[in-house]
Amino acid sequence: MKLKKIPLPFAADKAVLGFGAQTKNTLCFARGRAAFLATAHNDLSDPDDLTVFEKEARYFLRQKPKIIAYDLHPDYQSSKFALSLGRGSYSFFAVQHHHAHIAACMAENGLTNRKIIGVAFDGTGLGSDNSIWGSEFLICNYGNYQRKAHLKEIPLLGGEKAVLEPWRLVCAWDNCAVLPAQYQKQCRILRKLMQQRLNTPSASSMGRLFDAAGCLILKKYQVAEEAELPIELERAASCYAGKAAEYKFTIQKKQGQYIIDPTAIFRQILEDLEKRKPKDEIAFRFHCTIAQMIAKTCLKLRKESEIDQVALSGGVFQNKLLLGLTLELLCKLKFKAITHQSLSSSDVSISLGQVAVAAHSRE
Repeated sequence: MKLKKIPLPFAADKAVLGFGAQTKNTLCFARGRAAFLATAHNDLSDPDDLTVFEKEARYFLRQKPKIIAYDLHPDYQSSKFALSLGRGSYSFFAVQHHHAHIAACMAENGLTNRKIIGVAFDGTGLGSDNSIWGSEFLICNYGNYQRKAHLKEIPLLGGEKAVLEPWRLVCAWDNCAVLPAQYQKQCRILRKLMQQRLNTPSASSMGRLFDAAGCLILKKYQVAEEAELPIELERAASCYAGKAAEYKFTIQKKQGQYIIDPTAIFRQILEDLEKRKPKDEIAFRFHCTIAQMIAKTCLKLRKESEIDQVALSGGVFQNKLLLGLTLELLCKLKFKAITHQSLSSSDVSISLGQVAVAAHSRE
């Protein structure tokens, strides 16, 4: 088993073992001022990956951790394994997925335990309200976080089916009329289920927003794997060499949180498609829009909190075009922006974040 040693900007006074996420899973053990990250397992739903994960977990347990840190999601195999351990032997600490993303970025960049603005964008992470998060703007340090802004929630029609059938997301954003005829009847049925709240969990995921936009722009209604459409959308946008203005969207404050409503983005995408504008230009405009969304929301949070440091993490930031556009905007606005260095912004780094949060759990 290969281990990556990561120096920590804090001391883990009690040894901590982080169990990671479900996909791109890693285990992370920390003691003192060093953390040791194991190699990634692609998906713990795969029996072979799960077997290797369990073997590595037992190795780390022999190092006698005092604290067990795991993801809030009860159905993750990593969380199930962690919670199966003897209660009398360890202290257990559940860590919210997106807080772990930002804590990992902070630790990798050597930040001490001070508050920053954390932007965590991905496909799925269970929130503290038991809904699906994935477009998070947090004010946080290692020990605590506040959810300050996110995308408007939509019903995930059919639950996890929407991940591989992005036409369902187009339907959720009330754009059924533009779908091909074979999806129209299903869309009407799903809208009725939505009204009855049957198999329609609430989601505010940036990954799913990319899926919906990609479905419209690329006219691809089913995919073979998660993130397929965002990758193709980035590829198309990267082919565009011109300039493009962002699409319009709204940000409104409700009950202490900023809610970002992208509904108007879809209308403008459809207008560009009707005008027969090139798909690479439309894809590029969409990327510019998300970068502006990040910048404008961070400006609002800086005005309220006087915090000017921003950490970017989560699988969506594996999109190099989006990351570059975002960093450029934040730099122009005089933010101090950080992202991952040697680790991926994907769930690979979640276990490091879990360790960092759990090590500060009493602060």
